[in-house]
Amino acid sequence: MMKKKWLWTPAVVIAVAAISYGLFIILQPPLLPQGFLYGNGHIEGTEVSISAEVTGRVLESRLVEGRQVADGELLLRLDDADLQILLAQATAEQSAIGNELAILDAQLDTGRHHLSTAETDLKRYRELKQSDTITAQRLSQAEDAFEESQGKVQVLENQYRQSENRLEAARQQTELLQLQLNKTQIHAPVAGTVLVKGIEAGEFAVPGKVVAVLVDLTRLEMKIYIPERDIGKVKLGAPARVRVDAFPLRYFEASVSTVDQRAQFTPRDIHMPEERVRMVFGVTLSVTNEEGVLKPGMPADAWLKVQDDLPWQEQLVVPR
Repeated sequence: MMKKKWLWTPAVVIAVAAISYGLFIILQPPLLPQGFLYGNGHIEGTEVSISAEVTGRVLESRLVEGRQVADGELLLRLDDADLQILLAQATAEQSAIGNELAILDAQLDTGRHHLSTAETDLKRYRELKQSDTITAQRLSQAEDAFEESQGKVQVLENQYRQSENRLEAARQQTELLQLQLNKTQIHAPVAGTVLVKGIEAGEFAVPGKVVAVLVDLTRLEMKIYIPERDIGKVKLGAPARVRVDAFPLRYFEASVSTVDQRAQFTPRDIHMPEERVRMVFGVTLSVTNEEGVLKPGMPADAWLKVQDDLPWQEQLVVPR
């Protein structure tokens, strides 16, 4: 009996080992099919930081983290009372200078008329003097009258030019204040989702301070790393599919948008020549997200098709 028991022990060990190896072969993920490349990473979005351009206290805030906003939608409204007063002053000054110009214009018309009359009289008196019809004193009076009229016109013309310059300065000041007033209302520069709310109603906004961060969820990206030996297969525009843990049965369409021009080590502290096969190139995928269900930061798997004539498999698996 002891001898029979001893013979069964190796058989059991061999059977257990065979079953374990079989299960290992069955359960391990399959190899990646030819014509496809795999990579993983995180969903990323282009973030747009919004800053105040003028100083002011926040009177109204429509910022809610996670809320989608349209291009040009009002996000914040700053206190504009001081700017309104300055604008009213500049507008009043512009109107006053405009009235001055109207008065000067009328005075110039009169002065030029008098100058024209004095010039005509002087010409006539000079002709009369040649025939000794008038005295030298009368001619001198005509010359004085002409010079006086000429001087008055020159003074009025100088005043008119100065007023024109003042009016232009007032116009520029009015436009500047109007631009600053417009900037007290902060609008979304692009359509997107509020990622960060950086200020609350009642707080003080200053130029350069970030008040909100938006992300365009319709234009997401994902960066994967492809081994150096395979990077020659990757072409711009090549189709890809992306899957995230939140939607394990759904694939999102993507395409290659950029390929890094320089390789990098993975990890970076590799020094042995035989390990340089682990050098990789970064490949950026543009991910379609029309419904906005993908969010920046989600871990994701990506499959890149590098052979055009191959069909996509119904179910893509992570290779071993």
